[in-house]
Amino acid sequence: MLFGAALISLNDALVKTLTSTYPVGEVLLIRGLFILPWILFLAYRAGSLEVLRVKNPGGQAVRALCVVASSFLFVNGLIHLQLADAIAITFTGPLFITALAPFALGEFVGWRRWLAVSIGFVGILFIFRPGYGAMQWAVLFPLGAALCGGVRDLITRRISRSETSVAVLLVTTCAVILAGLATVPFAWVQIRVGDLGTFAASGMLIAGGHYLMIEAFRHGEAALVAPFKYTSMVWAVLFGFLIFGQLPDQWTLVGTAIVIGAGLYVLHREVRLTRSPIAAGPRPPSRM
Repeated sequence: MLFGAALISLNDALVKTLTSTYPVGEVLLIRGLFILPWILFLAYRAGSLEVLRVKNPGGQAVRALCVVASSFLFVNGLIHLQLADAIAITFTGPLFITALAPFALGEFVGWRRWLAVSIGFVGILFIFRPGYGAMQWAVLFPLGAALCGGVRDLITRRISRSETSVAVLLVTTCAVILAGLATVPFAWVQIRVGDLGTFAASGMLIAGGHYLMIEAFRHGEAALVAPFKYTSMVWAVLFGFLIFGQLPDQWTLVGTAIVIGAGLYVLHREVRLTRSPIAAGPRPPSRM
């Protein structure tokens, strides 16, 4: 999870540089084409094409839709926001899942977790301070990406029992490629030869990062590995400074700390309730 978060953050930085020249759909299309060879390489290393077999098409399809939506939303957010700000907003994913659990999954959420969710979204206000600046509406892009990403992670944990990591990567990559291809008639910029290396590097990083994260959820308890995704903020600050000369202000750091703290507390409460003997009683179980 640590290495996966680092690779994904570096990929986000490269994508942000590409969006200054190319439309979002084109970026996702070309990057996806560079991801495919790595997926085939992983299948080759596994020694059999059986690893590409899809056993849960319904779960794969829903996950793929979530990835397509989160990809378009997040990349649009990168166009308008600093790298660290956009990544910080995506940390609200677990809060979204907790807030939606009673309605979408019929699960019980106690007042402590509701309070943590509320505090977490207050942290978002610290980061973007409504009315302070002209681009505050752009927060909706990473917020939407966080919602889709949270659902994606939940589905990943469920389908990883039957699907291989390579099969999950293949389905979602093909879905993103097709979605990007659908935008070509509306927006296309001639690709410069010098940018092909950036596209290729982005494809390698996103493939490796997602593969490592999927493997983390497969082999490790979610309560253990999920918090390490927050280390991507460290890399976002570093890459944002080195590549774009941008550093988050004190309000962004305070807001990010609030969001991360709320997410960790929600995870802590869910683990306690899951392991508690009372949770096995008549009360609906926690989503974990």
